Amino acid sequence: MNGADTAFVLISAALVMLMTPGLAFFYGGMVRVKSALNMLMMSMISLAVVSVLWVLYGYTMAFGDDLGAGLLGGFGHAGFHGITPQTLTGKGGIPVLAFAFFQLMFAVITPALMSGALADRVKFTAWTLYIALWVTCVYFPVAHWVWQSGGWLYKLGVIDFAGGTAVHINAGIGGLAAVLVVGRRIGFKKDPMRPHSLPLVVLGAALLWFGWFGFNAGSALAADGAAANMAFNTQIAAAAAMIGWLAYERLRHGAFTTLGAASGAVAGLVAITPSGAAVNAWGALLIGVAAGAVCSWAVSLKFRLGFDDSLDVVGVHLVGGVIGTLLVGVLATGGVGGLAQLGKQAVGAFSVMAYSFAVSWLLAKLVDKVIGFRAGEDEEVGGLDMSVHAESAYDFSGVGSAAARSSVPAAGAGTHPPTPPATNRKVDA
Repeated sequence: MNGADTAFVLISAALVMLMTPGLAFFYGGMVRVKSALNMLMMSMISLAVVSVLWVLYGYTMAFGDDLGAGLLGGFGHAGFHGITPQTLTGKGGIPVLAFAFFQLMFAVITPALMSGALADRVKFTAWTLYIALWVTCVYFPVAHWVWQSGGWLYKLGVIDFAGGTAVHINAGIGGLAAVLVVGRRIGFKKDPMRPHSLPLVVLGAALLWFGWFGFNAGSALAADGAAANMAFNTQIAAAAAMIGWLAYERLRHGAFTTLGAASGAVAGLVAITPSGAAVNAWGALLIGVAAGAVCSWAVSLKFRLGFDDSLDVVGVHLVGGVIGTLLVGVLATGGVGGLAQLGKQAVGAFSVMAYSFAVSWLLAKLVDKVIGFRAGEDEEVGGLDMSVHAESAYDFSGVGSAAARSSVPAAGAGTHPPTPPATNRKVDA
């Protein structure tokens, strides 16, 4: 056992775990206050459901010995049969349990990413069932394709160091498929749906950024130069993407928004995920700027095309994942890049898109037919926090205190009308 590398992987896994509550804050701040808790719960429930399924059969489906076609792992390690704390991976001297713990956190956050596309309008029970089915039928097989030595994309030579295809493209297109089944929110393109707490959004983005160093650098599975290169490029791409997003936003819409800064950083983190270990710092800069500007443009597509991706999962994760995956073929160093590699990257990106979209749509339809995917109209209009969770995100019972009442102007006093609320992003509706 290599103690240093094992410690590095375990710490990286803990950092990736922090990304799921970070995502919950990021998404929770972006929704309206009436469904803030529901948004948090849609992320957090993934920690529970996927962890249990990972033990039962998820790990062996993703990383078990290939069944022969490069499509799925065998079930020899179901329930972690035959794996002890002393069992080591085939290379690197890392315990299998450390590797499995690290990969579990990827499996947890991937369906949680989809939750932002469906914010404000789905049943919590339906969502819980959907993610259980989705990781079983979509994530576990695709992870095997990409990262297990017997997987068909792995053998093809597709480069996906930390999850551009298996995580971000997979979640982005899966979220889109579910949105097309569930339909638009009541009031989409009519009612203002601005974020209720931008400070929460920034906090969530900061936790995601912090955890992403474990997500990306930890995928080296060793405390070595590849991990250092990946960590450095992760920072560079996120910074460049924030600038790219804000620059596009300023030119197109006339403002530098806090939401844009947070979203731009996340777009850069998404794009560098598959490619960061294969490029140098200049490549990371170019990937970041491209992801920031293109993803900023892409979030407006939902208004033009009419699909209600509530929190821009398609515009950030699908588009950012495709950018990062394809640019490996253009910017990879060490003789790796070129038209041949670009072709392999395209096969990886678009095969995952096709499979994930088809299966995700079928699963969403199944859930909708069996138990109904969408919440009732009254629940959606009134907010899911009280109707589903019997709680509210904030306690306003003290608002009517004497101190608060003393600050209210007397009747007839000159007051300015409140500023009309803006939509959550400045886009052409």
